[in-house]
Amino acid sequence: MPAQTFDVVVIGGGHNGLVCAAYLARAGLKVKVLERRSVVGGAAVTEEFHPGFRNSVAAYTVSLLNPKVIADLDLTAHGLRIVERPAMNFLPLPGGEYLLTGEGRTKSEIAKFSQRDANRYDAYGHALTRIADVLRKLVLTAPPNVVRGATLSALRELVHLGTLGNHLRRLDLEEQRLLLDLFTKPAAEFLSDWFESEPIKALLGFDSIVGNYASPFDPGTAYVLLHHAFGEVNGKKGAWGHAIGGMGAITQAMASSAAACGVDIETDAEVAELVIEQGRAVGVALRNGQAIKGRALAANVNLKLLYTQLTSKDALPRAFSERMERFKCCSGTFRMNVALSELPSFTALPGRTAGPHHGAGIIIGPSLAYMDQAYRDARAHGWSRVPIIEMLIPSTLDDSLAPSGAHVASLFCQHVAPELGDGRSWDDARDEVADLMIATVDEYAPGFAKSVIARQALTPLDLEREFGLVGGDIFHGALSLNQLFSARPMLGYADYRGPLRGLYHCGAGAHPGGGVTGAPGHNAAKVILADLKRHFSSSL
Repeated sequence: MPAQTFDVVVIGGGHNGLVCAAYLARAGLKVKVLERRSVVGGAAVTEEFHPGFRNSVAAYTVSLLNPKVIADLDLTAHGLRIVERPAMNFLPLPGGEYLLTGEGRTKSEIAKFSQRDANRYDAYGHALTRIADVLRKLVLTAPPNVVRGATLSALRELVHLGTLGNHLRRLDLEEQRLLLDLFTKPAAEFLSDWFESEPIKALLGFDSIVGNYASPFDPGTAYVLLHHAFGEVNGKKGAWGHAIGGMGAITQAMASSAAACGVDIETDAEVAELVIEQGRAVGVALRNGQAIKGRALAANVNLKLLYTQLTSKDALPRAFSERMERFKCCSGTFRMNVALSELPSFTALPGRTAGPHHGAGIIIGPSLAYMDQAYRDARAHGWSRVPIIEMLIPSTLDDSLAPSGAHVASLFCQHVAPELGDGRSWDDARDEVADLMIATVDEYAPGFAKSVIARQALTPLDLEREFGLVGGDIFHGALSLNQLFSARPMLGYADYRGPLRGLYHCGAGAHPGGGVTGAPGHNAAKVILADLKRHFSSSL
């Protein structure tokens, strides 16, 4: 059977792959998307995990999805509807106190613990917003790429660097100092520069360790806090929301938009290896033996997986291959989906009738010291003895997810080691750790454990096997300083081009990194289109 041929073959039908494919097809290219699983969406999918109960299985909340992507692909017309949370976050505390933040309530809640902190909160929010606004403009552009020699490419990158400088000059000197702090300081130190009360530092500091296998006292964690400040929902900056129908509604809308532009999407199509001829990536071989050719390949899989499992090591530059083997992928994440017979009643805020706190991000992590100990436990023992948990109950906003009167909850649990020591497997520890997570919530909401009808537990190993999240890493590569911006995935390859001609990076292993953003797919499509246009011109 002759190989099918396309302009571009996208490896991986996760959200960035779909975004990249849609932009390319809108420009008139013939595009093929290959997805290993039976449904597109990657980690942004909605699935039934117990009869009558559906939930966002892995990715679980909306904020970072870029508004330009939503508009360009007309995702609303393809069924996407996002609603805001009724409150931002709910932090129950062991002594029965709590913080419940959100529009119109945050400062008065903070004042319960510190009037000084309440007075400083607006200035903190303004400073972070100013920096996020400037950096947000860099999200949809390729970062300056480090290249050798006095070439035309080097000249282009020099101009690019100048453009970056113009963006950063919009920050005054004190804001530039703050930006440096955010890139280098521990979140704990950064937050202590602003606030004195432990609950507010815990509430804000949680964002610094989400999907980040680190302590908030580790240098660089302040950046992860900033990364989560880039988002917006329905035009409201810094807000978080829920996609009606779950995260799968986002990727189904993307797939619908892509298909309407002519993209050929094939599921149950696992790529076994890249086909490389004379230093150029020219196609892929599927696990079923089928060959598919493309003038360009866009990889939306984890880059460590791409270069250590799908690409012949002999085809790669030695230094690149060795560095990619060391590319850091680890999130410390244990993910659960839970079917509930009733809403939880918290000691700090009793009642099973749905309130704003039930629709918020419910954070169990009362202090930065608690979060630090959770990380240290995981490093020493494999998982936190007293874990950090963010719980969302999306059925309070979306009655399509559970039977009437019942609910579903997402539990994003940290920290767990990506790999267990002493030869232990996560397959053997899964239930023990899942029991611990349920028991931890029950300490803050007595009766929660009894309300659990069913549960789905995903260890780092499960997340890797099911979704290709190497080491359970939700960001497809740690958001550390040596893996950000011009160094993502490494210096010299930040422009979405791989080390082989015709191979591109369109997933979260490229700038700006993880989260359901669509930005890497958008940016990679621009580069691919520019290259193919030059290729067309040179072949005439």
